[in-house]
Amino acid sequence: MIKTILVPATGSAADDAVFTSALAAARAFDAHLDILHVRVDPAAMVAAMSADGGGATMITGLVAKIDEEAQQREEKAKQQFQRFCAREGLAVAEIPSGQPGPSAQWLRETGDEAYWIAEHGRSADLLLIGRSADDQGVSMDTIETAVLGSGRPILIPPATPLAGLPETMVIAWKAAPEAARAVTAAMPLLSRAKQILIVTVAEERGISDEEGARLMTALRWHGLNASTRHLQPDRLGAADTLLAAAAEQGALVVMGAYGHSRLREWIFGGFTRHVLRGAAVPVLMMH
Repeated sequence: MIKTILVPATGSAADDAVFTSALAAARAFDAHLDILHVRVDPAAMVAAMSADGGGATMITGLVAKIDEEAQQREEKAKQQFQRFCAREGLAVAEIPSGQPGPSAQWLRETGDEAYWIAEHGRSADLLLIGRSADDQGVSMDTIETAVLGSGRPILIPPATPLAGLPETMVIAWKAAPEAARAVTAAMPLLSRAKQILIVTVAEERGISDEEGARLMTALRWHGLNASTRHLQPDRLGAADTLLAAAAEQGALVVMGAYGHSRLREWIFGGFTRHVLRGAAVPVLMMH
């Protein structure tokens, strides 16, 4: 069951759409939203700039400016949070109140955004993180760190806010531990779906289709309406083929985050990175 959802607040124009999508998920489960803003650490920036040999006067002035901008961004983020709660009639609570319906809480940390989101994310049931657009919102580095380091499922909504959770779920199936963990993490969402499509994308039918059929049977034992579908990749590749099929269904995609190396810069395969950067549908991802 999903009862706590971590949502980064950046102080950018993208926050309101992300908050709206997060509230749609929270309403589905009467869940609590932890809205987290991470403010940059001027002292850390001073250390980094000093290592590059910058002049003390220049560094002091630049850090003061960055600190001022960080203060403004934090104030904007908190004001957006407060306005959102007031507009939606969302209760602000630090501990469970026993009252039905979603609630929210404002959290603040100072330092590295990626670190703190992963750190807080480990105690949440779900992380909901909007993609960066026009240098606004959470960076791709932060999203990747959350996927790798939180040990929790990450729900990435589209740019258009979710009015509710989609009734159709598309499972991007591959017989791998990452995909299996993603399906397990997504069970609260899958249990609410009216239709579940287990999709394999390959040039030819084969063992992956047999594996998809086994997953279909397993989900049917849970009383879920699951079916399989095999797609051949178009000229744009497997990721675009899958995302186009999901868009046609108005679906949420459930998938594993795959990689081919333990090194950070190599761990995300092309399929995963493509979905992270460009999906126009909501995606739930688990590593």
